[in-house]
Amino acid sequence: MSTAAPTTGPGSTAPATPTSGTRRAHRPHRRLPSLSSRPSYSWSSLLYVAPALAFFAVFVLYPIGVSVWYSFYAYDGLTQGTPVGWGNYAAVFIDSRLRAALLHSLVLLFFYAVLPVCTGLLLAGAMSRIRVYGLTVFRAVLFLPQILSSVVVAVAWRNLLAEDGPVNSVLRGVGLGRFTSSWLGDFGTALPSIGTIGAWVEYGLCMVLFLSGIVGIDRSTYEAARLDGAGPVREFFAITLPALRPQISIALILTITFALRNFDLIWNTTRGGPGTSTTVPSLYVYQDAFQNRMLGRASALAIVLTLVILVVVVAVQLALRERDVPRRRFVRPGTRGSQGRKAQS
Repeated sequence: MSTAAPTTGPGSTAPATPTSGTRRAHRPHRRLPSLSSRPSYSWSSLLYVAPALAFFAVFVLYPIGVSVWYSFYAYDGLTQGTPVGWGNYAAVFIDSRLRAALLHSLVLLFFYAVLPVCTGLLLAGAMSRIRVYGLTVFRAVLFLPQILSSVVVAVAWRNLLAEDGPVNSVLRGVGLGRFTSSWLGDFGTALPSIGTIGAWVEYGLCMVLFLSGIVGIDRSTYEAARLDGAGPVREFFAITLPALRPQISIALILTITFALRNFDLIWNTTRGGPGTSTTVPSLYVYQDAFQNRMLGRASALAIVLTLVILVVVVAVQLALRERDVPRRRFVRPGTRGSQGRKAQS
């Protein structure tokens, strides 16, 4: 069966056939939306955030600006200040007491940051696998130190670690009386004791952060790992720990900031003693400002401490940030052309 080719009459026109010389029809240019069609933003929406901005400007930005201004003066808070340039900052860096206080802060970083994060990971990993009645209450009890006031925590632990306190009484009761000590009054045990208190306060926060991160992990990943023969430890290091990188970063930022700016816990337990064995930079900020009436030097030390905290926080964020590097597809020379020819054929 044959089909007749279409014929053209005298009044009809033959369909145009594309030739190599024929230009393609240009597509109409896409018009940009006019100014009238673009969404308009009302300045009245700023009224919703104006109270928060005003509070932030008055109670945060303004004190920081005043502290920076005071840091360039020798000022006692009563008489007129004398400009000293960078003298207060130079005194901060050459003072041996401040270097010792900074070393104490670095020691406390282990107790306030590393130890709570490790403890929180251990507890979160165990709680994610254990199904026990009343586990919610147990979690709340573990988180309780985080919601307590630092003054309450300091007073309670000061009584617990006293020479005639419950800790030494328990040690004597179990026959370990030789290990009793004046925990907060001994030069060798004061700083680790304060570090232990800080670790007890911070581990609950880390645990809650990690538990919230574990909830968001796909359960099918664990099921696939179990089918491959992975045990609990292998699952934790291969699946749970990499997935908790954002939560670990947040936990380290919060705990490191708490360690470097900690004041009330130390002030209400040892006040920097015995001697200067538990002094930290924030303690010297308070003493220079309100006891020694050296507001200029205290402001300079506060600014330096703020910059140190910012540098540490940025370093932690850069070290633990997600590195999503796109994979580059390797194409051997000539393959793209051959693929194009195959597509055309």
